[in-house]
Amino acid sequence: MELARRSWRRETVAIGAATDPYQPAEGRYRLTRGCLEALAAARTPITLITRGPLVVRDADVLAHASTRAGVQVSVSLATLDKDLAGRLEPGVAPPRQRLRAIRTLTDAGIAAGVALAPVLPGLTDGPREMAAVLKAARDAGATHAWTNVLNLRPGTREHFLAVLEREWPDELERYRRLYPSGGSGYLGRADAAPLERRIEAVRRGAAIRDRRRMRIEPPPDPQQLALTLG
Repeated sequence: MELARRSWRRETVAIGAATDPYQPAEGRYRLTRGCLEALAAARTPITLITRGPLVVRDADVLAHASTRAGVQVSVSLATLDKDLAGRLEPGVAPPRQRLRAIRTLTDAGIAAGVALAPVLPGLTDGPREMAAVLKAARDAGATHAWTNVLNLRPGTREHFLAVLEREWPDELERYRRLYPSGGSGYLGRADAAPLERRIEAVRRGAAIRDRRRMRIEPPPDPQQLALTLG
């Protein structure tokens, strides 16, 4: 087992960076829960990103893991607009359910925050809209916040453009320019820089910080005592 290797240095394991770990099938198969239990047993730090409120089912495992190594949960939320969220992420829990997940986890002492992501140019990047998301997350007890601008790599780009053509046809040409075929998938610097400045200003204004009344944290690493030789 990888976690049992003597060379394992308990590096942080990121869960949910590629795909959401709380897919509907997780309710039955509990694969993510099993992974969390194994990581906790190995005292391995965890960062977890999800859009699924099912994460609260595993609050007990996350709380236990938090006593053994660092744990940070980020709940992804792009907008508070229920209709817009439903069109962007069909089948995903509405924004208020995700905010309740943050509240449930932080009330349990777990470090849980918000990922304002993805930020979509022309759709979710309005300063007021972004500020509303961060304020709602702060009110829900979020301990941290981070942001990420939409990335459209090959495969994802084609799917997203098809959604745009169906739901927001007026935005289609803008996105074809911002995310050209064969590009890196990231916004060009000229377009990214002003958007990143706007996002950072909103993030600073939200003043999100750890306000948990109860914090579950691992004990500090043991310190080598200095010996004085006579």
